[in-house]
Amino acid sequence: MDPVDQLLRGIRSTSTGRQELTGTLRFNGELTLVAPLRGHARLNNKPVHLGDIAVVRGPFEAESSSAVLLVGTYCVSDGLLDLLPPVLVLDGCDDLTSIYAPGSQVVQNRLFEWLLVCTLRAWFDQQQVPRGWDDATLGPVLRAMHAAPGKPWTLSSLAGEAGVSRSTLANRFVKVMGKPPLTYLTDWRMSLAAELLAESTATVGAVAHQVGYADAFGFSAAFKRFYGVSPTQCRRSC
Repeated sequence: MDPVDQLLRGIRSTSTGRQELTGTLRFNGELTLVAPLRGHARLNNKPVHLGDIAVVRGPFEAESSSAVLLVGTYCVSDGLLDLLPPVLVLDGCDDLTSIYAPGSQVVQNRLFEWLLVCTLRAWFDQQQVPRGWDDATLGPVLRAMHAAPGKPWTLSSLAGEAGVSRSTLANRFVKVMGKPPLTYLTDWRMSLAAELLAESTATVGAVAHQVGYADAFGFSAAFKRFYGVSPTQCRRSC
């Protein structure tokens, strides 16, 4: 699977709406999409004009003398967040007024998910490949982890994928990706597990095996440490 497609799987919209902006407002969210429907604004001092779509990582301030913004907030994987700048802006977008039209909230949420996926896909295409995937050392390791998350990977076996020593892999991984390889692997497994729980009817035990855990008990404990809720609670709320 294309690495960008893997990163964009599992995006979930948590809130959507129109926001009139006259002054300064603070937005809190993991990832937020902002598109002016009228006027222009500054997001963390970065200008965003009519026809632009901006994606902002983490809390930010929006400022305008008079603007109407289309705003969507999302829950995404840590692996995706790690690759995004604080604010990215794509220009030349079509009129988005029709995206937020009267109708089902479920439909609106799916439209916002689609809009974010398309925006990030276009941005990643401009970047050519996500960070690390074209690295001679990390590329084989990232592809192996994403292709087989359920395999009982160790630092030694991952280093073997790259043909380097464990220390070389560990140092290079932290330098490029900002975290150790086994931490990255856990983040990817948990992201994939949450997606499987939300989108499939597989048992918790089956999901555990797919993401590399020997039994449901160990997986459930790890999942709760990571997300703060059990797999069953996640499935009910996703």
